[in-house]
Amino acid sequence: MNLIIVESPAKAKTIKNFLGKEYEVIASKGHIRDLPKARFGITIDEKNHLIPTYSVAKENMPTVKQIKDLAKKSDIIYIATDEDREGEAIGWHIAHAIDKNPEELPRIVFHEITKTAINNALLNARKIDMNMVNAQQARRLLDRVVGYKLSPLLSSKIQKGLSAGRVQSSTLKLVVDREREIRAFVPQEYWSIDTLFKKDIEATLISHKGEKLSKLSIENKTTAETITTSVKNDTFTISNIETKERRSATPPPFMTSTLQQVASSKLGFTPKKTMMVAQVLYEGVKTPNGTSGVITYMRTDSLNLAAEAVDAVRGVIESRFGKKYLPLEPKIYTKKAKGAQEAHEAIRPTMLDFTPEIASSFLKADEIKLYRLIYERFMSCQMNDAIFEQQSILFNGKENEYRASGRKLIFDGFYALTGAEDKDKLLPTLKEGENAVVQSIKPEQHFTEPPARYSEAALIKKLESEGIGRPSTYAPTIATLSSRTYVTIEKKQIVPTDMAFTVTEMLEKNFSEIVDVSFTANMEEKLDEVAEGQNDWQKLLSDFYFPFDEKVKEGKENIVSLKVTKPLGRPCPKCGEELLLRSGRFGEFIACSAYPKCKYTEQVEGEKSENSSGEASGEVCEKCGKEMVLKSGRNGQFLACSGYPDCKNTKSISVEAKISLTPCPECGGEISLKNSRRGPFWGCAGYPKCKFISKFEPTTMRCKESGCDGVLVQRTYRGKEVFECLKCKTRTLVEDMK
Repeated sequence: MNLIIVESPAKAKTIKNFLGKEYEVIASKGHIRDLPKARFGITIDEKNHLIPTYSVAKENMPTVKQIKDLAKKSDIIYIATDEDREGEAIGWHIAHAIDKNPEELPRIVFHEITKTAINNALLNARKIDMNMVNAQQARRLLDRVVGYKLSPLLSSKIQKGLSAGRVQSSTLKLVVDREREIRAFVPQEYWSIDTLFKKDIEATLISHKGEKLSKLSIENKTTAETITTSVKNDTFTISNIETKERRSATPPPFMTSTLQQVASSKLGFTPKKTMMVAQVLYEGVKTPNGTSGVITYMRTDSLNLAAEAVDAVRGVIESRFGKKYLPLEPKIYTKKAKGAQEAHEAIRPTMLDFTPEIASSFLKADEIKLYRLIYERFMSCQMNDAIFEQQSILFNGKENEYRASGRKLIFDGFYALTGAEDKDKLLPTLKEGENAVVQSIKPEQHFTEPPARYSEAALIKKLESEGIGRPSTYAPTIATLSSRTYVTIEKKQIVPTDMAFTVTEMLEKNFSEIVDVSFTANMEEKLDEVAEGQNDWQKLLSDFYFPFDEKVKEGKENIVSLKVTKPLGRPCPKCGEELLLRSGRFGEFIACSAYPKCKYTEQVEGEKSENSSGEASGEVCEKCGKEMVLKSGRNGQFLACSGYPDCKNTKSISVEAKISLTPCPECGGEISLKNSRRGPFWGCAGYPKCKFISKFEPTTMRCKESGCDGVLVQRTYRGKEVFECLKCKTRTLVEDMK
């Protein structure tokens, strides 16, 4: 028996379907060995090298035991993790975890999970690439050094629970810098003069009295009115008619960043969702020929395409659209993202006969949306360009000159597949020397707009152009900023919080290299050099570590604390020491100055959020007779005695009795609104036989997946509001259902 070790259970299942009984396939489920969670895990040896201490996490021990047991029975053990630095390192760690020499285990790689690709990989095994492993180790240790050293400093100087990171902090600075631009922006007044010539021809004023005009040239109302009067009194003739051919170039195939950007703009997917759905398509889904991966590896910054895949798609284009849609030679895309590192292919479908039309019977709603996007982008990138006829007409007067532009699609090219995005704007037939009469003219005031906040897609594009991070880090970096409350997403725009400004300003002042975009990008280039065997990973680490560690030590002594520690002038009711106003992860609170000996705390009275303001409730405390006030805690709102701390009486807020008109989606029984320490919820009257509960009132909506008619229930899943089918478990974002 031969053993193949992959990362994902879904991938293992797909590969197992392709191979005979002589192969066993098992998943490591990602990293099984890493730096310890509870300590630094890095020591410095006599050569000033940074030596990592790796360990197998408790939750991974059963997986390691299972792999070990299978390895003992196997003739050959293949490492088949993803072909990138992370995958190479995971394979190296697996070998060590099962007490094998990594250099003795054959390493197989593939960009797609198909029978042909797997068999080819088995015939072309290689050794684990230690340059790639060391590049990953260097990245991992750099991130541990920055996070482990800098995060506690932020927590001690600003607020508990804060974090910093090599890529995270420079990304946050980009967001903060954009917000600074917006806040510093001063609107500039300008005017446009919208003009129609006869036959409803829209034209743009390009010069006045021989002076060329730009968008902002007409600065005020007086100038606009002067020019408008001049145009009304002017006489115009058509001085030039020019016709040119313009091509709309085919888009390149997708790589990770562009897939995330287009999926965001066209499908409304977050980068995280895009990668989750793409992972499923890569690892294996049901097809007419059994389970198979239907796209190539989705973490890539390459635009390369396999020659056989290009040959295949050219055949499909010719048979489906005809020879005129097929270029004489295959199109080659060579431009890569700045610092592109991996020798992957671009993202493409693995089976062209698995068309989106056929796939719609096998894939879930989100999967088919993304698959269609990838399939059509791959096909269109090998089709002919679309061709437009571009027409330009000049209207000349004594003092003013106008230009009108029009276009007409004369060959649809790849638009035959994707649909035309550029609409025709036809101009009437005119002749040079012909008189032109102004039909209407209207001056209009405008003000310049500040730069837009980054959307998730726009931020990824910026990270890519600056060389910050790599395909696998874009989505997790944005997710981390959001989870740490450094940013919020409002109307699909990334908005930095006040804490983001505080943290960024402190890092700019004391650790400028950590938030410097060029420094971060340069570090990525050095890691690339390690992966290519052109740089020593230990030298890279030591060159960064020792100056950085010295700065952290200085920071502990010299950086002024930004925490709120305002004395309140009243004693602690528990120990008598003075109470202080402090800031914490959940805002301001009052605590004893003798902490940690005395751990007394209380909620801030006065300046609190609207929901925890201590507002009058109209109820009287049954213990002391004082008024009860509305407060909020971790479990929601509650009533507390205004005589606190002398009287500590509290009571929960009862919810209004309410019965849903919709029956229980699980048993058909009655659903009513109930209350708990965590707040109100909808529960089935059939409890405990039926244990259906939800914080949302049930709906009558049904699942629209093929062959499924299950009831949709609204739930919170990973911080998002979704509708989940009780039958097939398909989840759809609530915002996508609107």
